[in-house]
Amino acid sequence: MNRYLLGIGMTETILPAELPHALEGRPHIALLSLDCFDTLLWRDSYCPRDIFATLDGCTPHQRMWAEVRARSALKLRTGGEEAPIEDIYRALLPNAPVETHAEWTRCELAAEARHCFAFAPTVALMRDAQRRGIPVVIVSDTYLNADQLGELIRRAAGEDVLALIDEIFCSSTHGMGKAVGLFAPVLRARNVAPETVLHIGDNPVADLEAGKRHGIEALHLRQFLPGTVQRIRLEAASAAVLHSGHGRTLPAWQPHRATLALHEPAIRDPAEALGFSALGPVLQGFASWIAAEEAELARTHGGTVHKLFLMRDGFLPHLVHDAMFGDAHSHAIEMSRFTATAASLTSKQAVQRFLDLDLGSGALDDLLRQLHFKPNEIAKLRASVGKGAKRSLYKAILGREEVERTVRRGRAFADRLIGYLRRRIDPKPGDTLMLIDLGYNGTVQNLAEPLLREAFGTHVAGRYLLLREQEVAGLDKRGMIDGRTHDGGALEALCANVAVLEQLCTAARGSTIDYDADGEPIRSENSIKQRQSETRERAQQGALRFARVHGDAILRRDTPADIVVPAAAAALARLMFFPLPGELDVISQFEHDINLGGDTTVKLFDGDAAAQGLRERGLFYLKGTERMYLPGELRGRGLPLNLTLMTVARFNMPLTYADFCDSGVDVPLLLANGRDVAQSSVRATPTHDGYFLAAIPVGMSEYAVGLQFGRDHEWLQIQSARFVPLEGFMSDKPQAETSIVEALPSLEGIEQVAPHLFQCSDPNGFLMVPPPPAPEKPMLLTVVFRPLVERARSAAPIAPAQSAAIVPAAQ
Repeated sequence: MNRYLLGIGMTETILPAELPHALEGRPHIALLSLDCFDTLLWRDSYCPRDIFATLDGCTPHQRMWAEVRARSALKLRTGGEEAPIEDIYRALLPNAPVETHAEWTRCELAAEARHCFAFAPTVALMRDAQRRGIPVVIVSDTYLNADQLGELIRRAAGEDVLALIDEIFCSSTHGMGKAVGLFAPVLRARNVAPETVLHIGDNPVADLEAGKRHGIEALHLRQFLPGTVQRIRLEAASAAVLHSGHGRTLPAWQPHRATLALHEPAIRDPAEALGFSALGPVLQGFASWIAAEEAELARTHGGTVHKLFLMRDGFLPHLVHDAMFGDAHSHAIEMSRFTATAASLTSKQAVQRFLDLDLGSGALDDLLRQLHFKPNEIAKLRASVGKGAKRSLYKAILGREEVERTVRRGRAFADRLIGYLRRRIDPKPGDTLMLIDLGYNGTVQNLAEPLLREAFGTHVAGRYLLLREQEVAGLDKRGMIDGRTHDGGALEALCANVAVLEQLCTAARGSTIDYDADGEPIRSENSIKQRQSETRERAQQGALRFARVHGDAILRRDTPADIVVPAAAAALARLMFFPLPGELDVISQFEHDINLGGDTTVKLFDGDAAAQGLRERGLFYLKGTERMYLPGELRGRGLPLNLTLMTVARFNMPLTYADFCDSGVDVPLLLANGRDVAQSSVRATPTHDGYFLAAIPVGMSEYAVGLQFGRDHEWLQIQSARFVPLEGFMSDKPQAETSIVEALPSLEGIEQVAPHLFQCSDPNGFLMVPPPPAPEKPMLLTVVFRPLVERARSAAPIAPAQSAAIVPAAQ
């Protein structure tokens, strides 16, 4: 059924999950022939050249150039197609002795052995062939010889896998590849009729077509679904951007490729597929890293390491961890930023520090609730201070009565929090409390660590998926992705889009705001819609499914530990910056809640707003928008936008709007102030998709503006005409809707024939825009338009004329 879904004939392709059964229904097969790389042996990386990046002394490009030169020279000398690896290193190191060539060859084979593994379904097929008494041969296009390839298989997959192979045929030994004729010597050496041979490989030309030309029954191993192919390619691209800046090319590690190939085709639910393929590799890597950190903390600090996954965002990481490594010391702990802050307010200095950092950064009522103010006390304080008096508010909160009440309630809250933790974990002095969260500043740890150390006598360690501290706290903090693994630009780029990860990992419950006398959490109302919660739960099931099956596609002697973090980081960056259309469909209605004990939510992303913003301001509409997942709303409008967004964020490029305006359109203007009419012009700058923005200062309603579109255009689209305050135009802060005034233009010599579509029948035609009534600040008229058909140049004079009312655009 899967093959029909892919639109490929039943007899020509096979999916990874079907490999173990390939001999069923084929009693005539007397020889099983298999390709090696990407059929029997798979790599941890996106492509073979990534392995070259692990070699010291040369770049991947140098290694590939040497192979091209060696092949070219061999073809000239002997007509052969595949140069052996010894010739490649002679081409790479022309002035080095033979011993050096041999040493470099050994190093490359060691790197391949470290990062290759046997694909379990292929090995299952080989074992089935052995049970049936059918010999197995490997037929490979490779610069290795049979002995070298056999040794690589042994080192990567083990003696038992090598023992399943009866003979190995390599293109470098026979001087020809499969597409040229390598199957002929295979048939002669094995003395079998072609129709009794089944060959399977991943290359549709070298394996399928070439095998069929020799009369062999051949199958093309389709490793991945089309969507998977695109996803892992975008992961490799993300790795190239994210991991750059280390002085050398880093490989695009993808140890999850085999798991995706084997299991993803069976998943039908798009939400589960998102969790499996996008979240699974990230959180499986995080869980593996947490296990390694736990072992290190136990070694360095002794005692029991209590793994405390902080709810709500630690919900899915906890499930994934327990699916892989669950034990009695893994706990889901409801300690939020709100409760950690509330428990930290146990002195006037703590209250003052909180105000210094947070006063004015959010809703006042939320801030006062955080300070343990009750509703009647909030109303009283508001009445006594007045609107907008930030300094007066600061002094009032720190007044003797108010601050003593906050401190008293803070100490009581801290006692309730400690009581809750004692009932849940009951740590002993000398143990370690390992706080685990997605990140990214570790605020809960900053606030709660002194309280936890004093109450329990434990060491406190914070371990985060992504850590980018805003201050140097000096605490025991580490991130799977942090300053040790990536520079500040990479961390900032990832943190900008962490909301999409948070909303997929969080629990379907309100934020914890207190604890009762029995140590049970008290939660706020859950402001997230039920539909979002149901979709998220299906995605989380997909991530758990990945955690449970990861590794069952892989047979290897040792798994390199140093590839886990870069692989997970690249998978996360891909989800953040290059989401696929199907993934966006799953989360299209998601909202993001702020997790501060209130019910404030913002839309995760908005594709319609992106379309309008791009046309009106170009890519710089992103600056100041209040949504949380901007790359999601750019997808579908051209990959260059997302790539630009990622690289600008990753490398902190100091680009401005002017840097994107390397062209423009001159629009002639008529400026009228009630007494005089003057001619002028404005340079309209490009935004997106062929649209231009004309920004014309009109002062304090001093000018009516006529845009003489008829001179240069026969047809055009007008997206919008608005007045916006001159102050803050193109700033980082979003314009308040109340500050934007829709223009009321009229037409002369221009006809509106459809919503936003205009025909300029008269070369003197213009759009006349009267000024807005009595603005409080100097204003700009912004007109966004797209030229469609240019007018042939003429010498016709342009003069103002009586205007006619414009027809409103359909909504």
